Amino acid sequence: MRAERPPAFYALASGGWRDYVTLLHLPYTAWHLSYVAIGAALAPELDAGRLVASLAAFGLAVGVAAHCLDELHGRPLRTVIPRGMLVVLAVIGMAGAIAIGIAGLDELGPRFVPFIAVGGLAVPAYNLELFGGKLHGDHAFALLWGAFPVLTGYFAQAETLSTTAFAAAGAAYAFSLAQRRLSNEARGIRRRAVAVDGRIVWRDGHDETLDATRLLAPHEAALRALAAGHVLFAIALLLTH
Repeated sequence: MRAERPPAFYALASGGWRDYVTLLHLPYTAWHLSYVAIGAALAPELDAGRLVASLAAFGLAVGVAAHCLDELHGRPLRTVIPRGMLVVLAVIGMAGAIAIGIAGLDELGPRFVPFIAVGGLAVPAYNLELFGGKLHGDHAFALLWGAFPVLTGYFAQAETLSTTAFAAAGAAYAFSLAQRRLSNEARGIRRRAVAVDGRIVWRDGHDETLDATRLLAPHEAALRALAAGHVLFAIALLLTH
């Protein structure tokens, strides 16, 4: 009998503490936190305290709350974390992120309120597929998990937005769209495909078997490289300060 494929390349064996590590989607969470850091690093001046607060807020909202809500909606990672625990962690994550945002109003002023509102609404709307799932598409993902963190990270430092911030947000949007297109294919094979069978016949006469491993390899190698590259690029930008 064929062994069941893990639901993601970063998924650990099911059970216990390993489920909580898998739930964090560590490569992707680090990738999207890098957008916050990139936005902050592109601001004229960098305040370390504001950067830490921004990363903490997005870590709680995206790394914890969003992924708990996603797991509640169909168990895509096949964890055995109790439903009640997922709800509690999601509430704690969102409450913590919003509390950090509200605390930042003392320094950033009322113009930061829309950022808090968008973040607070985006997580449940996207991950629970509210509004008929209209916000769960590729472009919404790229906007909410790519462009938005860059703009928020920049505004938290500069207290305004600039053409630099919007250009970087556009780049993050494009990279996140590429991420989504690659991961859609990989997730489909890992989570929904029952069998993959075929072959490629090359011009020189040799052929190559097409199986799940062969199809997954280029997609997931690219995703690993992009995740690592974005984190390193964010670190490099931060070091310029």
